[in-house]
Amino acid sequence: MPRVWDVPVHDSTRVRDARVAAEAAARLAGLDESRTASAALVATELATNLLKHAHGGQLLVDTVAPPGGRGGPVVQIAAVDHGPGMADVTTALGDGFSTTGSLGAGLGTCRRVADDFDLHSAPGRGTVALARLGAAAKATVREPVAARAGGVNVPFAGAEYSGDAWTWVRADDRLTLMLADGLGHGPEAARASTAAVEELHRSARHTPAEVLRRLHEALRGTRGAAVAVAQLDVSAGRLRFAGIGNVGARLREGDSWRHLLSRPGIVGVHRPGHLGDTEVPWAADRLLVLHSDGLPSRWTPPSDPRLWTADPAVTAAVTVRDASSSARPVRDDTAVAVLSPSPPDRP
Repeated sequence: MPRVWDVPVHDSTRVRDARVAAEAAARLAGLDESRTASAALVATELATNLLKHAHGGQLLVDTVAPPGGRGGPVVQIAAVDHGPGMADVTTALGDGFSTTGSLGAGLGTCRRVADDFDLHSAPGRGTVALARLGAAAKATVREPVAARAGGVNVPFAGAEYSGDAWTWVRADDRLTLMLADGLGHGPEAARASTAAVEELHRSARHTPAEVLRRLHEALRGTRGAAVAVAQLDVSAGRLRFAGIGNVGARLREGDSWRHLLSRPGIVGVHRPGHLGDTEVPWAADRLLVLHSDGLPSRWTPPSDPRLWTADPAVTAAVTVRDASSSARPVRDDTAVAVLSPSPPDRP
């Protein structure tokens, strides 16, 4: 079962905890000593920035599927805060910029060291900074992809394991994104959602409805899970969706959002007798958000246009942040996964 680290950063003693979490995640992802040190450096810088500029925040460290959908796991480090935000992100990312009298090398260092780095900030709302590091240093050329996926996972009450899991897989012209919410929370819920992730990697060439049938068999003997599966057929420009249980899906179409509906049931325990795919067009203005029931029932989809071209994991983190607060904390394990078209200027 993959571990998730949720590190609250509200004083300087937690900076070490952030570094230790990044080192542990790097070991799980199979990073060598040099890349592990880079992951620890990024976590240290992002945690330090939370204290300097936002009076604290949250650092989420996880091992995730790479944004291109192929290759081994990578370490993802997300710094999330409800601080004052930044008026000029471009300037803040440059070396030498500082509002606290420091050297101003933190965010610039993170961007250079990480394979992927993105940041979203809104004055008065807060900032999300996200970095990913894989086993090899950043490549100069990447295989182009038609869409990107990313997500964040927040374990309930700071637990070691989340009962939620998400992943995505590329198989020929099909890009399949899945989010699973194991019943309850804790290790047993995590076993169910982990079994779903493992089965998806064996079944990615099948349609979402058929994937769910295969997941149902794979999850027998576990607590079961609510699961949503979305599959983009790149050549046909079509998105197919099927879900069972209390996992939500919202699709942005131009300026509006629509719900993609799941069927009642529990994968591995009770599957609906009839299960088919919902099929809709996919275009450059689409954005798909899958989420577990850790989000409030009336959460508001992201509205900032900058998020349409942001790293999808940043969009996911902003969604979680804006749906919760210290006065309204998440009520369960919470995972959000996002599928978005690749911007024309990005591989």
